[in-house]
Amino acid sequence: MPRPTSLARSALALATAALLAMHGVAQACTRLVYLGNDGTVITARSMDWKNDIATNLWILPRGIARSGEAGPNSIKWTAKYGSVVATGYDVSTTDGVNEAGLNANLLWLVESEYPAFDGNGKPGLAISAWAQYVLDNFATVQEAVDALAREPFTIVTANVPGEQRLATLHLSLSDASGDSAIVEYIKGRQVIHHGRQYQVMTNSPTFDEQLALNTYWQQIGGTVMLPGTNRASDRFARASFYVNAIPKFEDPNRALASVFSVIRNASVPFGLTTPDQPNISSTRWRTVVDHKRKLYFFESALTPNTFWVDLKAIDFSAETGTVRKLDLGVNQDHTYSGNATAQFRDAEPFKFLGL
Repeated sequence: MPRPTSLARSALALATAALLAMHGVAQACTRLVYLGNDGTVITARSMDWKNDIATNLWILPRGIARSGEAGPNSIKWTAKYGSVVATGYDVSTTDGVNEAGLNANLLWLVESEYPAFDGNGKPGLAISAWAQYVLDNFATVQEAVDALAREPFTIVTANVPGEQRLATLHLSLSDASGDSAIVEYIKGRQVIHHGRQYQVMTNSPTFDEQLALNTYWQQIGGTVMLPGTNRASDRFARASFYVNAIPKFEDPNRALASVFSVIRNASVPFGLTTPDQPNISSTRWRTVVDHKRKLYFFESALTPNTFWVDLKAIDFSAETGTVRKLDLGVNQDHTYSGNATAQFRDAEPFKFLGL
């Protein structure tokens, strides 16, 4: 095996130290972006959580007036774009894609520290609505990054439903052009990593340290050895290698199948518990977005089928579009297959968790 350089050893030591410094319980997820031929861009993510996250799918049309749910001084907006989203506990948008092809994913990051919010400065935005704010307002990653860089709001976090700990999350974005961004709050300051090269995101450590650790594995080479555990840093290394090693299929269905195989490779077996690694949780479900064809795929760990939602077939207009829900059942165990777009039912909008 090739010997790592001193730079690679330093990178490994830095990231390993960050991992060893972690404490408390975190949840795990993986997100990756495949850049194929002929404009094919596919984003996949896994949702790893220690228990049922009570996820359902929702169709949200344009024109909905929203509040940041942070009290009297909350940011307010009206949705410019319709979206299909996956919720957490039906109080938060954890994943989704809008009609313009912009995808947003929330993943756990225990190191997150958000600015103080006293209700008197910048308007607040509940972390539960962070991804929805992006999906409602922007068509591309560039638009979102330009707006977020101006810091128009203060993120306000709250306890995870049913638990006595704050939600600590970071946000990934991707669009139909293959552009990508990772948004984190480190020591109270927003940090944005923006560029097509940022194809993968997992959890701890922070994204810059994750990149340093991945440099070590890139120098070894994925055909020589890849780390095989379920730790976030190992999943990052595997996903980074495989998403660029798989073929650039001309057939979009072959490309889709290949991307599914990568996100499954980065998943955590259902029911697995690791007593000395409390940050590792079972994969509950996976989503895959085909940006070019505007298809949103969902796969539960507890059902044998994969199904999809066709955004091109949805009425997102403010005038005639309606809020609709696809009930996925406890542990997302309702069985759907094929095109499930017509199986959504009219519903009252869910309320974002706030102050």
